[in-house]
Amino acid sequence: MRVDLWVPTANPFATPELLEIIGREVEARGISTLWVGEHVVLFEEYASRYPYALDGRLPVPPGTGLLEPLTTLSYLAACTETVRLGTAMLLLPQRNPVYVAKEVATLDWLSSGRVDLGVGVGWLEEEFRACDVPWAQRGRRTDEYLEVLATLWRDDSSAFVGEYYSLEPCQMFPKPVQRPGPPIHVGGESTAALRRAARAGQGWHTFNRTPEELAEALGTLDGLLAEHGRTRDDLTVTVCPYLQPLDATIAARYADAGADAVAALLLPLDADSVRAALDDLAPVLEVAAAN
Repeated sequence: MRVDLWVPTANPFATPELLEIIGREVEARGISTLWVGEHVVLFEEYASRYPYALDGRLPVPPGTGLLEPLTTLSYLAACTETVRLGTAMLLLPQRNPVYVAKEVATLDWLSSGRVDLGVGVGWLEEEFRACDVPWAQRGRRTDEYLEVLATLWRDDSSAFVGEYYSLEPCQMFPKPVQRPGPPIHVGGESTAALRRAARAGQGWHTFNRTPEELAEALGTLDGLLAEHGRTRDDLTVTVCPYLQPLDATIAARYADAGADAVAALLLPLDADSVRAALDDLAPVLEVAAAN
């Protein structure tokens, strides 16, 4: 099992200097992947419910926002050499898929093939309205966008005709270093997300599950994979405990439950807090190496 880091790149803490320190430290300690999230805008008042908190509210103070993930990973690519760079999660249905294909291919090119593209359908309807994107049927739109990414990354001449998006024949170069494209990790806790991972993903990324909850969900995923002639060997299961505790014992339980990677939450405040948090992860890294 691998150990990753999930880093909320929130202002004012995620400075260039601190991101560079994070990049250097994670490579020195054997962290596999750095994951960053996405919200373009946030709201003081919103009706949508955040799915990972009991009160349904995103736990961020007023005046805080996240750095744009692909730009952030481009910066980290220049600060690192080996650690993989992932989005957890890029809100694919509220973006233009052609630009996503171009930006991710560019990042993969500049990082020498180190990108993992985690995608989600989103939970914040107000953010979709701010982006002038329909909230309804965003899952089906995501499925089409994934096909658009695939043809742009794979084919010399790309085209697509769908219900929600159509692409006239065109060419996009350079292609990603990873062929036929960066791994797609589907994020989400719903059965629909599991279906999407089983059908089109190279990974499933889940948040805030206990080891026991993970094992139960993987039983469902196994059945869905079988419907497509696939097995769990065909994708990577990454769990971010998020608000759940994580120590060496719990990491071993995640490994026993079937996790391929555990992504520890890192809240970077300053260089000392980053180093202290990574010091605390040392026993988890030891357990992961043994599993």
